[in-house]
Amino acid sequence: MSIADSSIYAGAWTALITPMKNGEVNYSDLKKLVEYQIAGGIDGILSVGTSGESPTLTHNEHLEVIAKTIEFSAGRVPVIAGTGANSTHEAVLLTKEAEKLGAQAFLHVAPYYNKPNQEGVYRHYAEIASATDKPIMLYSIPGRCGIEIAVETVVRLRNVFPNIVGIKEAGGSCDKVSKLVRALDPEFIVTSGDDSLTLPFIALGAKGVISVASNWLPAQVTEMVARMRAGDLAGAQKLHNAMADLFKKFFIEPNPVPAKFALARAGIIESPEVRLPLVEISAANGEILGAAMDAYLKNA
Repeated sequence: MSIADSSIYAGAWTALITPMKNGEVNYSDLKKLVEYQIAGGIDGILSVGTSGESPTLTHNEHLEVIAKTIEFSAGRVPVIAGTGANSTHEAVLLTKEAEKLGAQAFLHVAPYYNKPNQEGVYRHYAEIASATDKPIMLYSIPGRCGIEIAVETVVRLRNVFPNIVGIKEAGGSCDKVSKLVRALDPEFIVTSGDDSLTLPFIALGAKGVISVASNWLPAQVTEMVARMRAGDLAGAQKLHNAMADLFKKFFIEPNPVPAKFALARAGIIESPEVRLPLVEISAANGEILGAAMDAYLKNA
């Protein structure tokens, strides 16, 4: 996989959850979930992003989940390793260690809590991009990080580091997506980080989504994205509208709590367990999400 192959990061990707049971990572369920994604035709898998509970996995767990996801996918779909951190030193270390385990590309969330200015954001990513020649995807999610990765910073990074190949944009702004697409070269991949905004983002020039809902609905999200990218707006809209309520309900509580509940309810994983400070979905919200799942299946 080379930097020239940046188009591989387009399409529908799943921000894979990390299954757990009795306080430990459930690798049996992780294997089943990877197989489920591949059977659904997903274009790629993100391992241990924030949907994979990266903030609460231990260092060893973090790397082991990446290694196992690569092993279980067995080259059938590309895997991006989430190796971001709010410590530049830690982000570089995780990236180097994941690369030794076979990771071929990396996603790096903006430094959270520290709230660096854009010069700090630039230097953070410059250190990471200098530590590997493998492709890097940026991840801007100001609602969780307290800062965004500005368009100007993305352009500056891309001009110096060709291995920075794209950005997962989860700021909820169509205007920013439009600015990114206009400011960057055609090979640069802008992808949605919000299932609800995938269609308008693609209409503005984004090339796909890194999805939470596709944990449960990989085939449907993949088809929606493929239709939209092929210019079949009516077909993509039909699929979006069928899933629109679920896209919202998957965030009825903090991600990935609802996604794990949905997967366990559907029998794809054993347990909806999450790790503190996240807790299981409330009974009321479980009923709401369960009803939305049933309604979707009834009308599918």
